[in-house]
Amino acid sequence: MGVLSEFESKRLLARHGVVVSRDKLARSADEAVAAASEIGGPVAVKLCGPSLAHKSERGLVRLGLDGHDAVRLAAEDLLAAATTDDGEVAVLVSEMVAGHRELIAGVAVTEQFGAALMLGLGGVLAEAIGEAVFRLLPVSEADCEDMIDDLGISPLLGSMRGEPAVDRDALTATLLGVAEAAGEDGVQAIDVNPLIIRDGQPVAVDALVVVSSS
Repeated sequence: MGVLSEFESKRLLARHGVVVSRDKLARSADEAVAAASEIGGPVAVKLCGPSLAHKSERGLVRLGLDGHDAVRLAAEDLLAAATTDDGEVAVLVSEMVAGHRELIAGVAVTEQFGAALMLGLGGVLAEAIGEAVFRLLPVSEADCEDMIDDLGISPLLGSMRGEPAVDRDALTATLLGVAEAAGEDGVQAIDVNPLIIRDGQPVAVDALVVVSSS
């Protein structure tokens, strides 16, 4: 088994209609600064590569950076932190996606049941409630709509803290896109975490796709 980098994982999802954060891949601090200028506003800067499945645990993520100096310093630090075991790496510069509601979605494969689509609560809600629902693949639009209902978070899907209600059609389309992406050759598992609700729309902020090594 192997994994795709965050950048490649999100590109795969985007091909299937999943809305992902705006990202730019940079090979140097200068490229990172240029990428941040193009994206605009505060950005996240992360070390990115196919061997970096647990960036946060290693302190390889910088959030809310604004200004050339902050981005340059972060990029230099992250590139310097890479080890030989990390293989080829780059810096991923991403827009900061703000929202009070976080979900997780993905596809996992088990020997007993096969592939299943998952939708759950993310962020602090996941820690407090730990709720998730599953459907065996393939799934229909109706299946995805039922998953949203079965998650039992209707109050959280309405208007909240000045944010509009979650666009259920968009969330359904996201789930269908994740399920479709799992059908690509070699894909073994998908983890979208977090899936942040911004202005009612789900945006995949981080993703990991596991692929067969052959």
